[in-house]
Amino acid sequence: MDVFDKLKILTDAAKYDVACTSSGVDKKASAGGIGSASACGICHSFAADGRCISLLKVLMTNGCVYDCQYCVNRRSNDTPRAAFTPRELAELTINFYRRNYIEGLFLSSGVMKDPDYTCEQMIEALRILREEYRFSGYIHAKAIPGADSALISRLGLLADRMSVNIELPSQSSLQLLAPDKSKHSILAPMGYIQNRIQENSTDLVKYRHAPKFVPAGQSTQMIVGATPDTDFQILNLTEGLYKKYKLKRVFFSAYMPVTENALLPALGTKPPLLREHRLYQADWLLRFYGFSANELLDSSHQSFNPYLDPKCNWALNHMELFPMDVNRAPYDDLLRIPGIGVTSAKRIVSTRRASSLNFDGLKKLGVVLKRAQYFITCGGKIADGLKITQDAVLRSMMSDTALGMYQQNLPQQAEPEQLSLFGQPAFTQEDIRKCLTGQM
Repeated sequence: MDVFDKLKILTDAAKYDVACTSSGVDKKASAGGIGSASACGICHSFAADGRCISLLKVLMTNGCVYDCQYCVNRRSNDTPRAAFTPRELAELTINFYRRNYIEGLFLSSGVMKDPDYTCEQMIEALRILREEYRFSGYIHAKAIPGADSALISRLGLLADRMSVNIELPSQSSLQLLAPDKSKHSILAPMGYIQNRIQENSTDLVKYRHAPKFVPAGQSTQMIVGATPDTDFQILNLTEGLYKKYKLKRVFFSAYMPVTENALLPALGTKPPLLREHRLYQADWLLRFYGFSANELLDSSHQSFNPYLDPKCNWALNHMELFPMDVNRAPYDDLLRIPGIGVTSAKRIVSTRRASSLNFDGLKKLGVVLKRAQYFITCGGKIADGLKITQDAVLRSMMSDTALGMYQQNLPQQAEPEQLSLFGQPAFTQEDIRKCLTGQM
């Protein structure tokens, strides 16, 4: 099998991993090196100047000794298998980078032979990139649960960010669908990585040129919709991970049925994309708005409202706290008002020191008055002509899409899609073949 065929199989197999966003680290190449990373992010998106900035998202191999029922790469699934050698992967990455196809690498792998052997192969690929090619670009590597801590340490010194995927939110789900994995085997490397990061930021801080261990931090991913675990369980686990392991991000991946199994949703079941979206919104509230998981959901309400975002839903359930006067409310309270975000709250606090704010002024500061006007006053006065009714508030809280779903009671019609090396308007297969053979 040639490298092109391997690439096609292993980039397609990597599409189910969503933990692939901003780098969170500033780094330039040393003299004679190539590549760089930027804290403003490297991801599948468009930069301000119109460039599509991206990572080569690929598996070392899609062969796996584990038999996780939800995974397309499990050992019992009949699917084409492939594996890169460390040098093939390193050369592929450098060739793509030199031709401006990518800006970094996201490397994961199935478990071939055992976790230690898999980790050794990943380390060798990254060693070639860092030491032989002197590549200083962004690299995100997936730690392999069960690998020796010495190997995790070596991998962390070569990567900018690492992640250990929890995949399923509870031990019972793991036992049912991934019997080869355990909660301990996943959390142990996560704890080790966190301890090494902490050492890096304290004990070694006085040594300017000491190698940095995972300078962009670590993240994880959870699959949503493959098991009966509720939003309440997932969000509480998310909050616990942020507090205990100081993760940079928790990613959520709506489960896409890829195999027929009585324990999993039937083939053809739509992935719960709206549920995934609500979890991301709630995650944002945990990280930047001062909310706790128990405020957003509780044992009596274990699922998010599909028609309202979590912040609006919380506000409607706590109307006793409103309206707030924007000229007097503390910053933390401003963050809880629908239509006011982190940036606009900071602008309000800064502006009201010099003058009293009115509704026109709030609009200029970026406040979304369509939502906020039902929860605020300016100088003790509500907006002119505003009639507060339950129907008016609900309509203002809902996006046009959610309102249409509510009125028609239809599921959201959205198809999952991911950028592909082999799709349009990317480069052609012939372009890639030329790149691999050094003809470009």
